[in-house]
Amino acid sequence: MNLHLTGHHLQITPAIRDYVAAKLVRITHHFDHVIDVSVILSVEKLRQKVEASVHVRGKDIFCESVDSDMYAAIDGLVDKLDRTIIKHKERNLEHRHAATPLKHQGGE
Repeated sequence: MNLHLTGHHLQITPAIRDYVAAKLVRITHHFDHVIDVSVILSVEKLRQKVEASVHVRGKDIFCESVDSDMYAAIDGLVDKLDRTIIKHKERNLEHRHAATPLKHQGGE
């Protein structure tokens, strides 16, 4: 998994980088096929905004979270990404099981 961190009106410290990387490990527990993750951290007055774009095989997943605390915004983002990744994984499993070959359906 490639991780790209970008900061707008914010300098990314090693502590923030390590925190984001540690939290994003959670999404790879559910779904191994994560290719690339781009995270944008931005500060707008009193709002801390975190956006993430996750590139998986066949789809790009985008989530964002806004909070007054940067670490709380990162936690909210990871929760949203986790739920979205699980939904994507379940949809893929349903499509794979629904598309069984015809020779296995007949039973002859």
